[in-house]
Amino acid sequence: MSNYIPIPDRAFEFAVRITKLCSYLDQQQGTPRLLANQLFRSGTSIGANIEESRSAESDKDFISKQSIALKEAKETRYW
Repeated sequence: MSNYIPIPDRAFEFAVRITKLCSYLDQQQGTPRLLANQLFRSGTSIGANIEESRSAESDKDFISKQSIALKEAKETRYW
């Protein structure tokens, strides 16, 4: 039995978890609240870019969307 989960599905589940975390952070005062917005934007855009890459018009477009998803993942890790 394989534990394989497709990347788009994993990205969606990650976005759900990010949304829940940001909802919690948004209820806090100070810095956590300020960071929640940026974390939300970068964390949820990973899956959006992966999904968009599935409709790429060319290989170059596909690579570009996947590269953006990777950059957003790295930014999310930073925050």
